[in-house]
Amino acid sequence: MFQRPTKSGSKKRRERQERGTKGRQYVTQFHKKRSPMLAHVLFYLVLAAGDEVDRKPNFVLIMVDDLGIGDIGCYGNDTIRTPNIDRLAAEGVKLTQHIAAAPLCTPSRAAFMTGRYALRSGLGSTGRVQVLLFLGGSGGLPPSETTFAKRLQQQGYTTGLVGKWHLGVNCEQRGDHCHHPNQHGFSYFYGLPFTLFNDCVPGEGNDVLADLQHALRSLTMFLGVGLFTLVCVRMCGLLKISLWILVALFFASILATSVWYMPFKLLRTWNCILMRDQEVIEQPMTVETLPQRLLGEAQHFIKRNVDQPFLLFFSLAHVHTPLFKTPAFAGKSRHGRYGDNLEEVDWMIGKITETVDSLGLANNTLMYFTSDHGGHLEDADSITGQKGGWNGIYKGGKAMGAWEGGIRVPGIFRWPGKLDAGRVVDEPTSLMDLYPTLKYLAKDTKPDRQSDGYNLMPLLEGKAERSEHKFLFHYCGLNLNAVRWHPAGSDSVFKVHFFTPNFSPPGAGGCYDTKVCLCHGDLVTHHNPPLLYDLFHDPSESSPLTPDTEPRYAEILEQTAKAVEKHRNTLTHQQVSGDTHSESNSEAHSIQNQMTWEKILWRPWLQPCCGTFPFCGCKEDTKNI
Repeated sequence: MFQRPTKSGSKKRRERQERGTKGRQYVTQFHKKRSPMLAHVLFYLVLAAGDEVDRKPNFVLIMVDDLGIGDIGCYGNDTIRTPNIDRLAAEGVKLTQHIAAAPLCTPSRAAFMTGRYALRSGLGSTGRVQVLLFLGGSGGLPPSETTFAKRLQQQGYTTGLVGKWHLGVNCEQRGDHCHHPNQHGFSYFYGLPFTLFNDCVPGEGNDVLADLQHALRSLTMFLGVGLFTLVCVRMCGLLKISLWILVALFFASILATSVWYMPFKLLRTWNCILMRDQEVIEQPMTVETLPQRLLGEAQHFIKRNVDQPFLLFFSLAHVHTPLFKTPAFAGKSRHGRYGDNLEEVDWMIGKITETVDSLGLANNTLMYFTSDHGGHLEDADSITGQKGGWNGIYKGGKAMGAWEGGIRVPGIFRWPGKLDAGRVVDEPTSLMDLYPTLKYLAKDTKPDRQSDGYNLMPLLEGKAERSEHKFLFHYCGLNLNAVRWHPAGSDSVFKVHFFTPNFSPPGAGGCYDTKVCLCHGDLVTHHNPPLLYDLFHDPSESSPLTPDTEPRYAEILEQTAKAVEKHRNTLTHQQVSGDTHSESNSEAHSIQNQMTWEKILWRPWLQPCCGTFPFCGCKEDTKNI
């Protein structure tokens, strides 16, 4: 795709030309007095030095979906082949206590993008729905929020998102795109405005409100059978049934059918789409060729912007279910289809790294690799086997509150010449730290709002030994699930759990009966006193501390309680309670809860559509890809 040169790009070219003119003048003088060959060498050195000083660093951020920390070779896996990811760690810095702000997609990604806990953006839930479920809903990342892409765009960066978004599209009408990536600082977007999920592939089952789908389908069938029976009874003269009753039952059947069929039976058409910027280019999307197309777009974005500072967020559709069946990788791993998918991910990352290196960008490009949260332990069936990731020694996984397996994720930074190869950082860090880190490297010093992350460069460069995260707060929706405390002068990292999800069946290591854990009502167990672990000595959270086993027990609970109170004072009343009608002076504007049923459920007038609604459908022209 041809991209018109920007004004900032033209200005930079003029600056390089001016440096070249001055360099030539200096070299001409040097040429008259010294060696001509040495003069030409000095000329190119002058140009290179000028570019190196003036050029801001590029950023390539890579996020895998639902990846377990135990799936990667450099994090201890010796059976799945991930040489390209391992190479990033060998050539850069590996974080061993890198924490997602939530154990599910939407809130974790909101926190990553904004550097703030998701409830500050209204993306915390009090009920069963903790992620966005429909592209035709009105919930999403509020237009008032600020992402790192928006900040870098203001600093002259060309910004691109290739892959998954899952933070909403429209607010009030189709096409307002208030939550769209283009409105949140990304100059270019190609990918999935929603996510890849089982409904996108026929025969893979249902992910979205499966119990409600079943209930509505049963109600529709019941009403239909009832109507047919009463019509037959009336026609046979067995009973006198009012015509108005039949008419009312007929319209009730039509209504029930519409409520079930339109949003759920056609869910693949509504949610499984591809967009380029604000245009729907494929509906429903062809899943089989998605990996190649996403990789190609990411590579093209880098190549198009080789002469200007850029930010690329490559947000993979892997390894969320349904798992891909790419022929080149099918059956090649030792861990079934999940292993095949992960080895395909590694290959894709190798191709991105190769693109960066082949263009001579490596020494001026910070590459980052992570996952949005831990692997999904409960996702398995008798045919495919295990379809979710492995979280190593850590307890729990995706959607399991604050258990470590759901929030501890890989964190790898590579920047040759800037970061020492092979460095390992064991300090607590967060996905929210990317926001202030990118701002710092882009030399963005403008005032900003409340942030929950810290600049990672002192840790990454070895200039600091301690993380600035004295406390980290772990949320499940709007509910404060746990607190992590790293006391000064101690290796210990204490974690206090206020409640934990109830695993099912009893004794299991996850919520296998419901396929995903929830964090409200009778589905959790509240602990008084809280459960307390020292992650330094007990990273698998298997042995709770007691006053008898931990001398600082009372102090730990006291310090975390004070930290919680201080933290809550930074939140508005709306953020803590989900109440959108009360007032607070804690922030300049009220935060509306984006995760209410009103905002979550499907509305036809908000549905992105290729064509004339409801006859939506188109296929991407891939001839030139």
